[in-house]
Amino acid sequence: MWVIRRLYDWVLHWANTPYGAPALFLLAVAESSFFPIPPDVLLLALCISVPARSFRFALLASVGSVLGGILGYGIGLWLWEGLASYFYNYVPGFTEQVFASVQNLFSTYDFWTVFAAGFTPIPYKVITIGAGVFQINFPVFVLASAISRSLRFFLVAWLIYRYGTTMRGFVEKYFNLLSILFVVLLIGGFVVIRHFLH
Repeated sequence: MWVIRRLYDWVLHWANTPYGAPALFLLAVAESSFFPIPPDVLLLALCISVPARSFRFALLASVGSVLGGILGYGIGLWLWEGLASYFYNYVPGFTEQVFASVQNLFSTYDFWTVFAAGFTPIPYKVITIGAGVFQINFPVFVLASAISRSLRFFLVAWLIYRYGTTMRGFVEKYFNLLSILFVVLLIGGFVVIRHFLH
């Protein structure tokens, strides 16, 4: 775990440099395909340091994350056979059991699987690579990624922009729980609507 902690600190240090915004974009790309630290860490620090640019930072994170998701999809589609052992051995969140579960989810809920992973703490890279491995409809994948990742990052940006540094502790402590609750309520709402329409 000390390696993850050092990576976490390394990511955070970019907030105190002139390269914070480009670093956020590159981190978002990398996290969607292979890197273990989520961009929320740096996004939060940057939004607190310059609240007026919060939404610009959220846009950078969103675009980078979707592009990284496309990269992850490509890894799964074209390179998985050669890289599977690397991911299983060295990238947190990847196991054969997890991939079997992901395949089952994709077979029933392709859009919602990508959406939920993009908005909640589920390791997004597992879903992006899995989407390529199991050849999920690409436009559906991109649409679900764009909506969910943008919702996640713009919500963080809005909370800091609206409430300032007082929200930092709240976001760090409860954001993942709130994002899961949001997705559960959203999907539940669609299920209820679908039930009444039938």
